[in-house]
Amino acid sequence: MTKRLIHLIADYGSGDLAMSEIIQRLQNLNPESVIVPTSIPSFSTLATGFVVAQLALNDPAQEMVIFSNTAPRKDDSEKRHENHGEPFAYAILDNGIIVCGVHAQYAFSFVKPHIKEFGMVAVANRGSQFRSRDFYPAGATGIFNGDKKFFGETLDISTILDFPTNKIMYIDSFGNIKTSIRLSQVDFKPGEKIRIGINGHVRTGVYADANFEVKAGDLAFAPGSSGGHDRFMEIFLRSSNASEMFFKPMVESDITFERFED
Repeated sequence: MTKRLIHLIADYGSGDLAMSEIIQRLQNLNPESVIVPTSIPSFSTLATGFVVAQLALNDPAQEMVIFSNTAPRKDDSEKRHENHGEPFAYAILDNGIIVCGVHAQYAFSFVKPHIKEFGMVAVANRGSQFRSRDFYPAGATGIFNGDKKFFGETLDISTILDFPTNKIMYIDSFGNIKTSIRLSQVDFKPGEKIRIGINGHVRTGVYADANFEVKAGDLAFAPGSSGGHDRFMEIFLRSSNASEMFFKPMVESDITFERFED
C-alpha cells in the first residue's frame, strides 16, 4: 500500500456524518494514508475549484492526491433517474498531482491550465443516493494507484469552464473574503480609497499592498496569500470581520470595486 496524503474537499460540514463516512471508506481503501478534510459551502464549485488549486499548485506534498466532491446537479433541472449526476473525473497535472472530483461547473477551472491528462473515472454515477461514499472512493483509489480499469473515456479539457472574475470564492474563519480578482486586474496605489460593493452593500476602504499596512478597524482591499505569482485579492477588516460588515454574503456573490471620489 502506498502511503500518501489525501486531501478530501467536499461541501459537507466539518464533523458531518457524510464527511466521516467518506473518510472511513477512503481510509479502508488506503490504510497507510493520511486524510485531511476541508469543508466548503454547499454546492459551491467555485470554492471547490479554488481550494483544489490552492492545495495542488502551491508547494504540494510528496505522494499527495486530491479527492473532491461537490455535485450541485445544475447540468439538468429535470428529474434525476437513480440519482444520476455530473460525472466523476480525474485530472493529472503538470506537477504530477492527481485530482479526482465531480466534473461540475468550476471544480476543475482553477487547475485547467495545468492539466496534461483529463478523463472519466470508470465508476457508476447513478444507483446510489450517496455516490461519493459508495462508488467514488474505490474509483479514486484505483486512479491514484494507476489501475488501468478505472481510467475511462478521455475528456476534452476545453469542456472545463473558465472561472468567473469579480466573485467571492471563499470566506475564511476570520471573515476575510477571498475574491476571484487577480492582482493584475487592479491598478490602485497603496493607501488609495476605494468603494467595495457586495449584494447592494457598499463600503469605503483602502487599497493596501500588504495585509497589515492598515490600521485596526480599517477595511482593506489587498493581495491575499493565495493564487501563486498573480495573487487573488482579499477584502479584510483589520482586527475584525469583513464578512459581517457586508452582512455575511454567500460564496459566489458578485463584487464591485472602484476608486472613491470625495
